[in-house]
Amino acid sequence: MNEPRFLVLDDGTVFPGEACGASAPAPQTLEPGTEPLRAAGEVVFNTGMCGYHEILTDPSYTGQIVTMTYPMIGNYGDDAEWDEVGPGNDTRSVIKAAGLVVRSFYAGPVPAGRETLDRFLLRQGVPGIHEVDTRGVTLRLRDGGSANGVIVSSESNQGLSKRELSLCRDFLESFPGMEGRNLVAEVGSDDPMVINRSGAPRFVLIDCGVKANIVREFELRGCRVDVVPCGFDAGRILALKPDAVLFSNGPGDPAELVKNVETIESLIGNVVVLGICLGHQLICRAVGARTRKMKFGHHGVNHPVRDELTGRVFVTSQNHGFDVDEASLPEEATIWFKNANDGTIEGVRIDDRSILTAQFHPEAAPGPRDSSWIFDEFVALARTGSSR
Repeated sequence: MNEPRFLVLDDGTVFPGEACGASAPAPQTLEPGTEPLRAAGEVVFNTGMCGYHEILTDPSYTGQIVTMTYPMIGNYGDDAEWDEVGPGNDTRSVIKAAGLVVRSFYAGPVPAGRETLDRFLLRQGVPGIHEVDTRGVTLRLRDGGSANGVIVSSESNQGLSKRELSLCRDFLESFPGMEGRNLVAEVGSDDPMVINRSGAPRFVLIDCGVKANIVREFELRGCRVDVVPCGFDAGRILALKPDAVLFSNGPGDPAELVKNVETIESLIGNVVVLGICLGHQLICRAVGARTRKMKFGHHGVNHPVRDELTGRVFVTSQNHGFDVDEASLPEEATIWFKNANDGTIEGVRIDDRSILTAQFHPEAAPGPRDSSWIFDEFVALARTGSSR
């Protein structure tokens, strides 16, 4: 735990700390042009005070190093029941984030039946770094925008040498940004599966990296859920005779998922179409809107969202680095939700085409359950085939 370790950003900024979790690569071992899913990725900050286990196991964090702004992390341990990887992704690594950055890393005892965060990271092969100036990291990302970074080790207690820093920067210079990156192939289901076979209505869930709690929310409402890989085309989806099709959350740039957008275009008008997070972005692109990379995204469990139809504001869980350009939405699209902080689009509805979307995570996990009622809206639309 006292081994020196460093978070290096692509602009050469270095944040020193100490090791936790799995081993981190030495700068000499970094190979420019490679895209490892561990130790390197887009560095983002998450403002949640708890829920680190769900955050680490959320498939949407694939390719990202997560910095927790809350100072102490790990004090209640980890439990497999909190995993958020989807039902078809449980044979792969449970932790999806590329690395973890924290200020104070708790290393004491945890409740019986749980493992420590250090052990969880170690077992999953994910490097962490603690004793970091996470406030400094957050301010850098807030002011300068998200950056690629890498967590590295060094044999020197004096910090990285000029050569080691140069090797890190050479590696990061060749590392792809999140814009233009397709990561859904790293997550999601390989084969179709059915959850609650006798349930109704019947949802076909396109798994782009679905969180487990989305499936649980539909199960709680008695629905049948056919989870299918994101590569399913419109013909195979419609052959399942769904009452509604839901496109899930997931990692990466929605602009790269051209085939998924084409599938949605073919589905609209033939079945109820729903979307959460990445699914929201894909549906908006299918109706002609543009998506764009945000400066530092929304990552946390305390983001206020306003229902534009009722004026009600509620607190939401969010994890996205892209948003929809409001000016590019078609006239028939109604803005359903907006972020009360920055005014970005958080959901749309197109009633005459039976489309509903939410940019945030109504399933929470972690976070408040203020918006779980949206699943009731989804189910009601699937039952009737038309929105209010």
